[in-house]
Amino acid sequence: MRKTQMIALAAMSAITVGLSGCSGNTQTGTSTQASTVTETTGAVQETVSDETSENDVNGTEQENTADVNNDIYDGLTEDEIAQIEASMKEILEKNQFGLVYNGAITENVEGQVNIQSVSYENQRGISLAANLYLPADYDENSSYPAIVVAHPNGGVKEQVSGLFAQRLAENGYITIAFDAAYQGASGGTPRNTDLPSNRVEDIRAAIDYLTSVAGVDENRIGALGICGGGGYTIEASKTDKRISAVATVSMFNSGRVRRNGMSDSDIEGIPARQEQAAEAREKYVSTGEIDYIGSLGTQRQDYTAEQLEQIPAGLYRDGVEYYGSTHFHPYSQSRYTAMSLMDLMAFDAEDQAELIDQPLLMIAGDISDTRYMTEGVFEKVTGTDDKELVLIEGAQHIETYWKEEFVQQEMDALTEFFGAKLAEESVS
Repeated sequence: MRKTQMIALAAMSAITVGLSGCSGNTQTGTSTQASTVTETTGAVQETVSDETSENDVNGTEQENTADVNNDIYDGLTEDEIAQIEASMKEILEKNQFGLVYNGAITENVEGQVNIQSVSYENQRGISLAANLYLPADYDENSSYPAIVVAHPNGGVKEQVSGLFAQRLAENGYITIAFDAAYQGASGGTPRNTDLPSNRVEDIRAAIDYLTSVAGVDENRIGALGICGGGGYTIEASKTDKRISAVATVSMFNSGRVRRNGMSDSDIEGIPARQEQAAEAREKYVSTGEIDYIGSLGTQRQDYTAEQLEQIPAGLYRDGVEYYGSTHFHPYSQSRYTAMSLMDLMAFDAEDQAELIDQPLLMIAGDISDTRYMTEGVFEKVTGTDDKELVLIEGAQHIETYWKEEFVQQEMDALTEFFGAKLAEESVS
């Protein structure tokens, strides 16, 4: 398995070839860098077996985000676990909730937006870790609109999805940001499995949970997906009509990129990726070993300008810096299982987009190298005339996650959209 104490340049190379948040692998299966791990060792299990919180049960609140499912350590060495725990300790010393986005809540103050760490099971029996944001002066006897926020590929709830969940809560919504199954602090093995059907189920499970929260008006639930979470939010909204309004920010069509390469630049490599997926699955079935595309990151990296310049500008370079340095979180991983390609390559958020009949808002940076994915879906959503495309001037993909001038424009569009579409008179 690739050791995590690697030089910064090697880490960046692996992320660029594999996956940087929502970045896409554009190489052929034979040239993709992959690491191999054995599923779970007894030694690793012994180090974490006593750490399960008795609060990690369906629908219960946890004290903080340090209470995580032991599955997150699956397949890791003791050194890697120690590095992750050291990184997490450093983050928790700065923010008790483990949040790494700008302007994050640092404590729950009466009369202000509060955050609760919760866990619940999806219908596949996997425990999901989530942060529930409650608006200022929350009253469980009142009625509130609610919004589920889905994170980018490889991201976690403490990053950009948490930022938007908090900002929406500041505007009066009950919101939830969750870690996808097999990722982050949620359960599921093999780790970093990335299957579209799983991600769609996660969104549905978050809605299930929201409907159990006191004060949530189940007729006024919206969905916001960011990057890869945007593509899966589009997919979920096609059939889950509990979602009354749909929005995306910098939507990433994971299946299209995994199949064709970024900007459809590697269609010739499709057979090689298919072969890679088949070989990876056969290897897992035969030996229990897992091939990964991308790298394991356990520690924050400091990149020089010269190192960053060696990475293509845009999504890749910005993603390496965002996920590896400025907004690093040890539960956020750029890698995914190679056998996931079997499902990813057959997925496309554009397929049956006409099934979306809810109001739709799609936001993207006007100079983003992923803009074409948002436009591709937007054009095929013909089931509603109530749709709007907002392009943020001068914004690259990753910049829409954190750059305040862009985030504020996105929030202005989102609050206007959800304010109108989730108003009581709009859904009654």
